[in-house]
Amino acid sequence: MSDRTLVVFVKEPRPGAVKTRLAAAVGAETAAELYRVLAEAVLEATTPVPGEYERLVFFDPPEARRALREWLPGVSLRAQAQGDLGARLADAFARAFGRGAARVVIVGSDAPFVSRETALRALAALDAADVVLGPAEDGGYYLIGLREPHPELVRGVDWSTPAVLEQTLARAVAARLAVRQLESLRDVDTLDDLRAEWPALEPRLASRPELLQVLARRIGVPR
Repeated sequence: MSDRTLVVFVKEPRPGAVKTRLAAAVGAETAAELYRVLAEAVLEATTPVPGEYERLVFFDPPEARRALREWLPGVSLRAQAQGDLGARLADAFARAFGRGAARVVIVGSDAPFVSRETALRALAALDAADVVLGPAEDGGYYLIGLREPHPELVRGVDWSTPAVLEQTLARAVAARLAVRQLESLRDVDTLDDLRAEWPALEPRLASRPELLQVLARRIGVPR
């Protein structure tokens, strides 16, 4: 077992439960199918070379274990804790450190360009920093990494608002923790996000032509 761990948070790709902001524009079924593609892309791209790090996948909701096993056979799955995102992050960090990890990085499955290179840069940054953050362009973050548990960083945060990164940085400063930030990436949560990332997303949708056609129509891309 490696002393460096990458945790990937995923959700069951169930219509109405994922990509709800995007679903308002493209429909719940289409949004769920896009989420499935994005999550699979993150999981494929973060598969480590042996010896780099251990990867664990934490899923939500907990009762979806059977569905997740069918969707992601062979993947190491663990149910996320109950509570808001802060509670689930704190629990995942505690469990990963409890397994003997010395560096833990957690990523979501909404930023489709997270890769093993991203994970390796974050883990390397923890050699000098106490906290590493990957800012998202909506004011949140797509990645957080620690070299020891700091649940105070993720408690009481106004999740799903543009204040998430700012509040987390303020907590790190108050705790006198050294912070390193990675490059900013965009979560695909709205039609504007989809339009902005379309040139990079389109090739990933090539194997899903019906989904590609629906999304292209929604954002006004001629096909």
